[in-house]
Amino acid sequence: MKTPVLILASRSPRRKELLSLLGVRFRTLPVDTNETFDPLKTIEENVTAIALQKAEAAWSMLHKPNENVMVIGADTVVALGSSVLGKPGSCEEAVHMLQKLQNTTHKVHTGFALLSSGNSYSECATTTVEFEPMSEHDIKRYLDRVKPFDKAGSYGIQDPLMACHVRRIDGCYYNVVGLPVSRLCLALKRYFPEI
Repeated sequence: MKTPVLILASRSPRRKELLSLLGVRFRTLPVDTNETFDPLKTIEENVTAIALQKAEAAWSMLHKPNENVMVIGADTVVALGSSVLGKPGSCEEAVHMLQKLQNTTHKVHTGFALLSSGNSYSECATTTVEFEPMSEHDIKRYLDRVKPFDKAGSYGIQDPLMACHVRRIDGCYYNVVGLPVSRLCLALKRYFPEI
């Protein structure tokens, strides 16, 4: 069987790094899609639907897709109860988000979708995260040094300075970074057992 051609529909350097953990060759194809949530769907359904939209957008850009091509789309959000914390629009919003995440647990949901000729698969992975309390000084220091303004919830669990404040996680660590590697690997093996 031919080695599959994997295409990651993302410009995220973190997702690119995580997909490389599988030890397979792939290329990236960044796409722009409407990431608006449908209020009639759950958070999990929304991130999964957005992941599929990203995969479909990348698929439509391919010149000659075939059965050996698999497009991967993904979307990650941080949720505090029923509130979704996206990427902050300002430093003030980032401070507010990190303050809201103190002394409580929150969930990180990543939806991913696989799309190829005649095949489509999607699922959502969820990880629960709990922070140690961060003081105003801790939050300001983190934001000043790391500037995580491109990250949902205003933080990256992989940032060394944030690692000092993570009390506990329940679920896949890589899911919080942006791609549930073990779940993705299992899903890809359905179509390409040699992975």
